[in-house]
Amino acid sequence: MAPGLRTSPRAVVLLLSLLGLAAAGKLLVVPVDGSHWLSMQEVLDILGQKGHEVVVVAPEVTMHIKPSENFLMKRYSVPYTQEDLKQEFQAFFHFSFEQGSFLERFVKAYKGIKRITNFGVTSCQHLLQNKELMRYLEESKFDALLTDPVIPCGAILAEHLSLPSVYFLRGVPCGLDFEATQCPNPPSYVPRAFSQLTDHMSFLQRVKNLLFDTQNLFLCDFAFEPFSKLASEFLKRDVTVLDLLRKGSVWLLRLEFVLDYPRPLMPNIIPIGGVNCAHKELPQAAVPSGF
Repeated sequence: MAPGLRTSPRAVVLLLSLLGLAAAGKLLVVPVDGSHWLSMQEVLDILGQKGHEVVVVAPEVTMHIKPSENFLMKRYSVPYTQEDLKQEFQAFFHFSFEQGSFLERFVKAYKGIKRITNFGVTSCQHLLQNKELMRYLEESKFDALLTDPVIPCGAILAEHLSLPSVYFLRGVPCGLDFEATQCPNPPSYVPRAFSQLTDHMSFLQRVKNLLFDTQNLFLCDFAFEPFSKLASEFLKRDVTVLDLLRKGSVWLLRLEFVLDYPRPLMPNIIPIGGVNCAHKELPQAAVPSGF
C-alpha cells in the first residue's frame, strides 16, 4: 500500500475525483455519527475547498456532526433527545471494553447493536418521510452519494435517487461487506469477531474460528432486517440490505494492515488506512534533531 493512502485524506479526495467529481461536481453525503463522521469530515472539508459542492444530510440530534463552511448541512427532525443519544452510545461503547466469556460478550453485543439499530432505523424513517427534504434531494441532481454503510440509510437513498454510491467504512457487522462484494472470507485465514484469534491459526483454531462464524447468522437478521423492511416499504418492492450494498461502486476501506489483520480484497475495495482523524503538524520544537 502506498504511504500516501495510509496517511493523507487528500488521497481519498483524489479517488473521489476519479469518479467524475473532478470538475466541481455535486456530492450528497449521508454520514454516520461518532468516529465514522470524524474520519469523513476532513475529506469533505478538502473536497469543499477544492470547489466541489458537498451537501451533508444529518439529523438535528447528533454527537459530532456539525456544520462547516466547506459544505452545506441539511438537517431533519428526529423523535429523540441529545441525552438519549449520549446515554445509548456510552452504554454501547462501555460493553466493548468489558471482559467475559464469548457468550457474555455476544449477549451484550446483541443488546447493544439492537438498541443502536433502533436509533438508526428511527432516524432513517424520519429522513425518508421528510417530503420537503426529499424533494430537494430529488431535484438537486447529485453526481454521487458518499456514506458509511454500517447504517444503510445512505444505501437506501442512493437507490431511490439512482446515484452511484461510494462507501467510506471500516467494516459492516456480521461480515455483510464480504458478502456484498463477493470478497473471499475463509475462516482458515480471516479471524472472526470475538474469537481473539490471529491470521496464523492451528487446525483446531481454524475449527474454532469456523464455529464463531455461526454468530453472523443471528447478527445479520436482527441488525439489518429492520432496514430491509424500511427499504422495501419506501422503494415499494422487496429488497434486502444485501441487495443494496451489492450496488456499491467503490468501497473505501479504513483499515491499516500494519494494525489490522490482512484480508483478501476485491478490485473496487481501496484501503485508506490512517484516514481516521484530523492531522496536525508538530511544532518545530517537538521535532527531534536529525529529522
